Amino acid sequence: MPHRDELESALTDRERLDLAGLSTPRAIQDFLDGCAYSSDPFYRCPLRVLRERRAHCFDGALFAAAALRRLGHPPRILDLLSDGRDDEHLLALFQADGRWGAIAQSNFSGLRYREPVYASVRELAMSYFEPYYNLARERTLVGYTGPLSLAPFDRLRWTVSDEHLERIAERTERVRRVELITPQMHGRLTPVDERSYRAGLLGSDAAGLFKPE
Repeated sequence: MPHRDELESALTDRERLDLAGLSTPRAIQDFLDGCAYSSDPFYRCPLRVLRERRAHCFDGALFAAAALRRLGHPPRILDLLSDGRDDEHLLALFQADGRWGAIAQSNFSGLRYREPVYASVRELAMSYFEPYYNLARERTLVGYTGPLSLAPFDRLRWTVSDEHLERIAERTERVRRVELITPQMHGRLTPVDERSYRAGLLGSDAAGLFKPE
């Protein structure tokens, strides 16, 4: 069964209307912004996110990729890499007029949507540098993975089943990694200021925050 048809056939009439309303990347982000942030130690497929209105960044990126695919975009994700003292962060990518944008679910207000204005994937990833920090006020973004297409995982039924989502998570660990800053740059980074720190945590769920030692 074609990937899109499989998701469509699993929807109720109400869910089909809800998904049809997500007619732009911004609308998809607004839907995720209305979902509760999940601190659960497991993954939800896009169908389950739609039904439960709950997601963490992995769930949210897969949901956004599935919703973007319905709009004609390839289902692609990108993993932002931390220095080991923070979570990684997954984005769903899209393009408009050759420029890159992103959709994401995050516990931090600054790590969500990006307008499609970035000339390269690296430029897009770098836009997350300033708001990417941990509870110790350390800036923690150091790199990203090359975009990963979810199309090869269609046989695992990733839009409608949680069963094999771990395979996608494992695959992100083997994608080409790109350095954004050098170790020398990392050593010179200054702590995040108080105002930016509070702004980034606005509305966050403490249970879902990475707690560095």
